[in-house]
Amino acid sequence: MKIQWVAGICALLALAACTETRFESPPGDEIVACDPAWKGLWVSESEKPTNGETDELAFVVDQECRFILLERPEQDGPPKQIHIPLNYVHDHGKHYIVVADNQLGETVKLDPVHGIEPAPAKSFFIARYQVDHDRLRIWQVDSRRSAHLVIDNVLDGTVDRAHNELHVFIRGDRAKVLDILRKQKIFEDKPGADVHRIRLSLEEYEQRRSARRAGKPS
Repeated sequence: MKIQWVAGICALLALAACTETRFESPPGDEIVACDPAWKGLWVSESEKPTNGETDELAFVVDQECRFILLERPEQDGPPKQIHIPLNYVHDHGKHYIVVADNQLGETVKLDPVHGIEPAPAKSFFIARYQVDHDRLRIWQVDSRRSAHLVIDNVLDGTVDRAHNELHVFIRGDRAKVLDILRKQKIFEDKPGADVHRIRLSLEEYEQRRSARRAGKPS
């Protein structure tokens, strides 16, 4: 699985080059295409990289609620804007983002689901999130924890582990997947992404970022 966006959406949607958990169905029937609380420009909490260091995670959710990841092919060049269709589920005070793997064609080349013949036409990545004013935290699925639940027959699914890779597929219809999210501890204990909203336009952010990386007052 070739990842082209490791610093960004991997943290958001629990993707990794060798570790992943996919679900047969999205959770429940109450799925929406927008959470207005996400609108704005978001950057990682540190926001302190200098020239030669890893860049911060940054993305925009525009007024039409489109999620746009800012990927930088060249470290100090203009960002490439990558639209990724996200969906949202709200259930008993918990909040989840859902993305279908067949919606990621422009961003990452995914192998078919491991351990299933024939492989399903599509499957889903799920992450849990929490918005507190201008802070957004996102928890990834813990694939090792999910694998143990499958191996112990708590969850129906498959585990494919070979060559230091771990691929987990969890079976179930919409109601079953929602029930899993409610009852099973499948997310990591610490958030994989911690970002805050900044009150700047994208142009203003780029100007400030360029000045900071050049060591100039912003």
